[in-house]
Amino acid sequence: MLRRLHPEQPESFAFTPANQAWAEGQITKYPEGRQASAIIPLLWRAQEQEGWLTRSAIEHVADMLGMAYIRVLEIASFYFMFQLQPVGSIAHFQICGTTTCMICGAEDLIAVCKEKIAAKPHQISEDGKFSWEEVECLGSCTNAPIAQIGKDYYEDLTVERFTQIINELAVGKVPIPGPQNGRYAAEPLKGLTSLIQYNSGKIQYNASVQLAVDIGDTLKRIDGTEIPLLTPWVRETADAVVAEPEPVPIKEASAPVASVPESEASAPEPEAAPEPAVPAETGEEIQPETLAAAREGGPDDLKLLKGIGPKLECTLHELGFFHFDQIAAWTDAEAAWVDTRLKFKGRIQRDGWIEQAKILVAGGKTDRSKQQSWKGTDQDG
Repeated sequence: MLRRLHPEQPESFAFTPANQAWAEGQITKYPEGRQASAIIPLLWRAQEQEGWLTRSAIEHVADMLGMAYIRVLEIASFYFMFQLQPVGSIAHFQICGTTTCMICGAEDLIAVCKEKIAAKPHQISEDGKFSWEEVECLGSCTNAPIAQIGKDYYEDLTVERFTQIINELAVGKVPIPGPQNGRYAAEPLKGLTSLIQYNSGKIQYNASVQLAVDIGDTLKRIDGTEIPLLTPWVRETADAVVAEPEPVPIKEASAPVASVPESEASAPEPEAAPEPAVPAETGEEIQPETLAAAREGGPDDLKLLKGIGPKLECTLHELGFFHFDQIAAWTDAEAAWVDTRLKFKGRIQRDGWIEQAKILVAGGKTDRSKQQSWKGTDQDG
């Protein structure tokens, strides 16, 4: 199936402060030089924030990970979990249409979608609340036919029950997910024949459904108000970010987060945190000396500096920076000038570009240059 970006796109994207901390926490899970491994969770978080995956969000995540835009677009367009067009404000229905579900009535569920939501997949209903699509196997064949709504499966569906679910969602109710015919999980329709002691009635729902019930809302998108699940070494910074009581509304997340609440402005200075995501701004900017082209011998491999990938290296070349000694000579004011011209601000101070460049100019080795040297030795051997 051909998947394209939607023709109408917001001008920009920015993670909410809490989601930004969460995203940076995900990146720290991977070794230096392997930040691209965080691509799936970061794209998913962006989609959870906006409801769908916009072009600006794709490019923003690419810049965070130092990846080429086309590589991230390839991933976003390959996986059907990523929605490349706007979806209903309440729910997007994914109806499994593979063999088992088809035999058990998936086509009837699709007919309900066409009647009650929209005539074609990915069209939003007239009231803006719902959208739908047919997907490949969702992996719950024993409970066919099924539909994924939000984060959860609604299984053992009938036309009557599926219609009722749509009606309930339309008036603000949240139906309990899982089997809709009274089954606990995926036991035989005629009842258990073994392991009966594990279904004694003490536990009302299976683990997946129980979690959804405990949360109280299976459709709610992650909007940054939840406490991020971060690695321990960045948790302190994240806690300071999510302590902000006023969450950024989902509908406003497509635009850059320009304003900062007064309560956040009075928070401790970033340098007090273990690893601030964005450096403190001095307000002073001075353009550093630039070059029209690289010197004789060609440009240095700026990707040997932590935090610089192919895209940022290209951006630095466009700004007139080709060599380590140029970066090593930046003052704070000059670094601030460069920082405002990068699509992902804060990387210069956070990743220590100037310090790394000074080491390389002096003939030393950074962690990334050591890694590249090791690779070369291994390949030569």
